[in-house]
Amino acid sequence: MFIRKAELADVVGIAKVHVDGWRTTYKGIVPDAYLNNLSYESREQMWMSGVKQNNVYIAEDEDGQIVGFASGGKERTGKYEAYVGELYAIYLLEGQQGKGLGRKLIQIVVDDLKEKKLNSMLIWALEENPACRFYERLAGKPIDTAEIEIEGKELSEVAYGWNDLANWRG
Repeated sequence: MFIRKAELADVVGIAKVHVDGWRTTYKGIVPDAYLNNLSYESREQMWMSGVKQNNVYIAEDEDGQIVGFASGGKERTGKYEAYVGELYAIYLLEGQQGKGLGRKLIQIVVDDLKEKKLNSMLIWALEENPACRFYERLAGKPIDTAEIEIEGKELSEVAYGWNDLANWRG
């Protein structure tokens, strides 16, 4: 596996991982209608601006295929004084999960945040997302919850926080 900073040419692969990640991770959690309507093309547009505006890191397999990505930066709401950085997204193809790649992707985002003097972070996840256990194993502490609606279904999100990234090791 090779991890590097994403370039604009990577948005097609990032979009594929994003859509496929949603469809496998959130099946049975998010309404099928929403998952079925996700499109690679719309996610490509989203990630085109995401790669331009944020640091996005990709993981490639031996064949150069993008199998995961993560992005982060300044916490977006300004609502959390103790959490100035944010892990915006992390997605891995289902077959790549449980191999330590998620930890490596988060580590590179944490290193980037620390370079920017953003020494704490949070991430939002749907409460039913199996990755919540992953964040807890990485010592993320639940710090807030919020209700969202997707295709008419009420879902709970939880924010996990790390208040000191100085010694963070994934």
